[in-house]
Amino acid sequence: MPAPHTRNILLTGPDETAHLARRIGAQLRAGDVLLLEGPIGAGKTHFARALIQSLLPVPEDVPSPTFTLVQTYDGPKCEIWHSDLYRLGHPDEVIELGLTDAFDTAICLVEWPDRLGDLAPANALTLGFDTTGDDEARSLTLHHQNDRWTPLMTELAR
Repeated sequence: MPAPHTRNILLTGPDETAHLARRIGAQLRAGDVLLLEGPIGAGKTHFARALIQSLLPVPEDVPSPTFTLVQTYDGPKCEIWHSDLYRLGHPDEVIELGLTDAFDTAICLVEWPDRLGDLAPANALTLGFDTTGDDEARSLTLHHQNDRWTPLMTELAR
């Protein structure tokens, strides 16, 4: 049985992933950090794109930040930062991007959070995406160590 701060979810396809992203996005506020783990093609960017689009007051294109490293958006309550740290070589580069400051003031979605090293916020919600035997389905493990996320985990169980 999973630990109380862990939830496993099977997402049967892209639409279900987008629906979950919208549900989680509705609960986010400034200072919330989502760490998106998983191999290439596991659905991290699809999830991030759906979540960001659900928070924008006016729809806009949400490109992958693979080459820009960070994309920022003006959300209704705070900025939204979407970062892809795959190409970073050292955690010090995260500081140069301004990402550590954004952890306190923005909603942050971080792909490849292992590149953060010790800079990963302890209050973050980790979402681990993985492929399954089905081309469309993904397994997702949500994990946290901060009570901030307990209400969300309870809501997702419904």
